[in-house]
Amino acid sequence: MKICVFGAGAIGGYMGVKLAQAGADVSLVARGPHLAAMQSGGLKLIEEGGQETVVSVTASDDPASLGEQDYVIVTLKAHSVPPVVEKMQPLIGPNTTIVSGVNGVPWWYFHKIGGAHEGTRLESVDPGNAQWDGFGPDRVLGCVVYPAAEVIEPGVVKHIEGNRFSLGEPDGSKSERAVALSQALSSAGLKAPVRPRLRDEIWVKLWGNLSFNPISALTHATLDVLCTDPGTRAVARGMMLEAQEIAEALGVKFPIDVERRIDGGAAVGAHRTSMLQDLDQGRPMEIDALVGSVQELGRVVNVPTPTIDTVLALVQLRARTAGLYA
Repeated sequence: MKICVFGAGAIGGYMGVKLAQAGADVSLVARGPHLAAMQSGGLKLIEEGGQETVVSVTASDDPASLGEQDYVIVTLKAHSVPPVVEKMQPLIGPNTTIVSGVNGVPWWYFHKIGGAHEGTRLESVDPGNAQWDGFGPDRVLGCVVYPAAEVIEPGVVKHIEGNRFSLGEPDGSKSERAVALSQALSSAGLKAPVRPRLRDEIWVKLWGNLSFNPISALTHATLDVLCTDPGTRAVARGMMLEAQEIAEALGVKFPIDVERRIDGGAAVGAHRTSMLQDLDQGRPMEIDALVGSVQELGRVVNVPTPTIDTVLALVQLRARTAGLYA
């Protein structure tokens, strides 16, 4: 089994090290100083408990040098994927599975969902249908990524918490390809359950990303503060309730309520969300995948989103002002 992790930053690097340690035939696609460090000295992983491991990895910025793969696990930021679909083609053979480990509403969301919205395309996450046409939705295997990690210097990934990568077919089946990848990830010490209702998990994670990320970027508050301050908690609650109405119109079932989800965010502590980190470091933010996509889904199912609309407009302008959003 050949596995390529495309976008071997924090999460991709963590997964790559674990697979390499387990003896998997894994390759990593990265760029810049991080790639150079991996090529010259291997990839170092600092585990949650402080244990350090350095593994020699096959890493490149040229997919054509890696050949066709059985699985291509995409761990890029959502806005970074459409521009590189063409570059990824040498990795894709007739039986290649594309594993979509990207935050937010996935581009394939309406593939094999059934009903009136079957086949609906989402411009906010897949402009011009780049992924739908370039990968093909039948290739996709969904993945909800739970670990937290960061690249603390080129070639060094620090694992903060979590080791679960939930997998799921768009039609909910327990396919051979899903089970085979689950077993490979499990052999690497990762949790990789195959879920029949992966969209439910997508929404529970998105609930927090949709609200906490833009509010933190606008206020510079950490999770513990924005989830307990009465004003920002009310804004987050409003966004989440709108999102819940949208999701339930699409058949999603939430295992917890909004208050518990916000309390869970507060319990994480003084965490700076990824969107706030991107703003501080001058990197493009995942606004469209995390917030714009939910607004678009609201229009698909005719659910008004006044709170989401307001916060989206504010965070878009904040990003534009910083030169981080087109």
